[in-house]
Amino acid sequence: MTFCLLSLNLSAREITGMISGKVLSTDGEQIDYANVSLKGTMYSATTNDKGIYHINAPAGDYTVVFSSVGFEKVELKATIKSNERTKLNVKLRPATQLAEVIVVGNTLSKVKNSAFNATAVDTKELVNTTKTLSEALSKAPGMKIRESGGVGSDMAVTMDGFSGKHVKVFIDGVPQEGVGSSFGINNIPVNFADRIEVYRGVVPVGFGSDAIGGVINIVTPKRRRRWFVDASYSFGSFNTHKTYINFGQTLSNGFKYEINAFQNYSNNDYWVDSPVEDFATGAINRNKLEHVRRFNDTYHNEAIIAKIGFVDKPWADRLIAGFTYSHMYKEMQTGVRQEIVYGQKHRHGHSLIGSLEYGKRNLLTRGLDVAFNANYNRNVTVNVDTASVKYNWRGETDRLNSPGEQSYQNSRANNNNWSATFTANYRLGEKHLFTVNDVFNTFNRSNDNLLAAIVSSDEIGKVTSKNIVGLSYRYMPNTKFNFTTFGKQYHQYVSGPVATSAAQDSYIKSSRSVDAFGYGAAGTWFMPLGFQLKASYEKAYRLPTIEEMFGDEDLEVGDMELKPESSHNINLNLSYNATFGNNTFYVEAGFIYRDTRDYIQRNIMALSGGKSAATYVNYGKVDTKGISISARYNFSKWLSLGGNFTQMNVRDNMKTAMGSTVANVAYRERMPNQPYMFADSDINFYWHGLGGKRNVLTVTYDNQYTHKFCYYASNIGSNNNDYMVPDQFAHNLTVSYGIKNGRYNLSFECRNFTNERLYDNFSLQKAGRAFYGKVRIYFGN
Repeated sequence: MTFCLLSLNLSAREITGMISGKVLSTDGEQIDYANVSLKGTMYSATTNDKGIYHINAPAGDYTVVFSSVGFEKVELKATIKSNERTKLNVKLRPATQLAEVIVVGNTLSKVKNSAFNATAVDTKELVNTTKTLSEALSKAPGMKIRESGGVGSDMAVTMDGFSGKHVKVFIDGVPQEGVGSSFGINNIPVNFADRIEVYRGVVPVGFGSDAIGGVINIVTPKRRRRWFVDASYSFGSFNTHKTYINFGQTLSNGFKYEINAFQNYSNNDYWVDSPVEDFATGAINRNKLEHVRRFNDTYHNEAIIAKIGFVDKPWADRLIAGFTYSHMYKEMQTGVRQEIVYGQKHRHGHSLIGSLEYGKRNLLTRGLDVAFNANYNRNVTVNVDTASVKYNWRGETDRLNSPGEQSYQNSRANNNNWSATFTANYRLGEKHLFTVNDVFNTFNRSNDNLLAAIVSSDEIGKVTSKNIVGLSYRYMPNTKFNFTTFGKQYHQYVSGPVATSAAQDSYIKSSRSVDAFGYGAAGTWFMPLGFQLKASYEKAYRLPTIEEMFGDEDLEVGDMELKPESSHNINLNLSYNATFGNNTFYVEAGFIYRDTRDYIQRNIMALSGGKSAATYVNYGKVDTKGISISARYNFSKWLSLGGNFTQMNVRDNMKTAMGSTVANVAYRERMPNQPYMFADSDINFYWHGLGGKRNVLTVTYDNQYTHKFCYYASNIGSNNNDYMVPDQFAHNLTVSYGIKNGRYNLSFECRNFTNERLYDNFSLQKAGRAFYGKVRIYFGN
C-alpha cells in the first residue's frame, strides 16, 4: 500500500506544471486582485500587488481566462508542461477609460469602478502648472473651491451643496483635521500627489470618516523608483513665488527614502472694489465702491516632509517613518466681511508631525491585508492684534480708544493632535471581501496670553476625542456587478470651558459624550454597451470639528455644545463610455439627495465697534436635491475637451423659526452663502514632436462659471443687491512645453485673463488678471 501511494505521488508530480506571469493594464500599470483561471477547471489564482499570478495544474492544453473589475476579459491559449514553468503575461484594456484629467486605469479604476460615487483626479497632466491640490480638485464633478482671497487665504471645498467641514480631507488615508493652515491643501503643490480620490456623499468604511458631504483622499506616489529628482520654480503676479523639490531613492534591498520640500510666498496686493470708511463721520457708504489695493495681506509658508523605511520585504510591503515640519506667516487684511480692514493684524505658526505607516498583504494567511497609520501633530498658532490705530481701505489711520483692531491680543494656541488608523481586509475566495476599520483621534488645546510680562495660560484646556469603527462586506459574483453593505459606530468626547456669566469673565469645566450608529449600502452594475450604473445610501453622522467647537481663538467663534449632524444620503449615478476608432466619449450624470438634521451652519455675528466674526450653530432641518453632469471627448493624442455642470437645491426645511413657534420666514428658501449652480469646461490641444521626437506642446483653455447667490436668506437677498454675490465667469489660459519626455518643462499661465470681478464667501473679492511662469525639471525613472 505504501509503495502504491508513493508511486501515485511520483506520478502526480511528473504530470504537474506551473503557469505564471504578470497582468498589466494597457498603460503598463500592474493590476492586483485580477482573477486568473483555467477555463472549465477548478484551478485559479488572484494576482498580488505586483500583478503576478501562479497556478499549479496538471500538464495539458488550457484556455486561460483573465478578468478584473473595470477591464475587458481576455482568453488566451496556453500549454502547461510537466515539471516546467510556462510564462504568460497579458495586458487588459479598461472597460471604462477617461482621458486627460479624470482618468481610469488600474489604481484609478478601483476608485471609479467601485460601488461608491467616486472619481479619481490624476495629477500627471497638471504637474507643469502652478496649481495647488485644491485647484486640481475643481476638475472633479460637483466640486467647487472657495477661497477668501489670494495665496494662503482661507479655503473651503464645496461638494454637492455641502462645504467646509462637511467634507473631510485625508492624505494617504490619514485624516488631516487639526494639522494647521501651514499644511492645507490650498498650499500644497499639485506635484505632491499622484492622484486625488473624491468620494461624494456615501463614504466607504475604509476611511473611518464622519463626513456627510464626502471625502477627499490625497494619494502620494507609491510606485517604486530607483532614483528621481523633481524640482520646479514659478514666479507671477503680486510678487508670487513658489518652489518645489522632491527627490528620493529605493535601493535593491528595499530601503527607501524621500524628501519633499516646498514654499509659497505672495504679497497678495491685488486691487479690489470696496466701500471705504470715512473717519471724519465714522460712516461706510456701501453704495459707493472705490478701487483700492490690498496692503496687509503678505503670506508665506514653508514645509519639508521626510520619509524613510523599507518596501517589498517579507515582513512588510511598506514600513515608512515620516517627519513633517511646516511654518506659516499670514497678514490679516480683512475679517469675514470685506468692508472691515486691518493694517497690522497678523498670525504665524508652525506644525511638527511625526508619522508611521505599515502595510502588509497576505499577513499570516492568504487573503488578509492590513494597514496601519499613526501620527502626532504639534501645531502652534500665534494671533497678534496689538495696533493702537485702525485702518481704512485707503491705508489711512485713526487712533483707537483702546488697542486691538479686532480684539486686543497676543495669544498662542498650543494644539496637540494624535490620530491612528487601522484597516484590515480579508478576501474569502474571489467573491467575498470583509473590511474592518478603526480611526481614533484625540485633540487638546491650551492658550497662552503673551501680552503680560509673565506668560499666563488658560486654567481650563479644550479637549476632544473621537473613535469611529466600521465594518463592511462586499459581494462580487462576477466582474459586471458588486455590492457593499456597511455599518459605522461613532463616539465623541468633548471637554472645555463654559462661561457662567454674561460678561464671560467666569468659566467652569464642562464635558459630554455622544454616540451614534450609521449604516448604508452601495452597488454598481457594468451594463452592456459601455454603461455603468451606481446607487448608494447611507444614514450618516458628522461629528463637530475642532474649529466648530473651539474656534480659531480669533475670527472664528466656536460652540462646544454643537450636536452632531445626521443625514439620509442617496446617490444615483449613470455613466457611458464608448470608443470609435480614435474618438473616445465619456458622459456621466449623477443625482443626490440629502435630508440633514442639526445641520451645522457658519454664520456672521456682530461684535462691538462694528466688527464681525464667524460662528457656528445647529440648524434644524436642511433638504438637498441636485444633479451633476460631466462629459469628455478625446481625439487620439491630439485633442481633449470636456466639462462639468452642477446644480444643487439646498433648502431651509424648518417650518418654524429655531427655538420658537413663530413661522420661519425663510422656510423653503435657499440656504445662505451657498453657490447652487456652477460649471467649468476646458479644451486641451497637444502637439507631439514639436522641435523633437519626444517633445510636446500643450495649450489649455479652461473656465469656471458661478451663478449669483445670496449670502443671507434668499428671500432677503433677492430684493437687495447688498446681499448678492453676482454672476462670475473666469477664463484661464496655459501653454506648456515638455522636452525629452518631460525632463525639461516650461509653462506660462494667464488666469482670469478677462479681468472679471470674482467673489466668494460673504462677497469677499478675489484677484483679477494674473500671470505666472514656471520652470520644471525631472530626472530619474
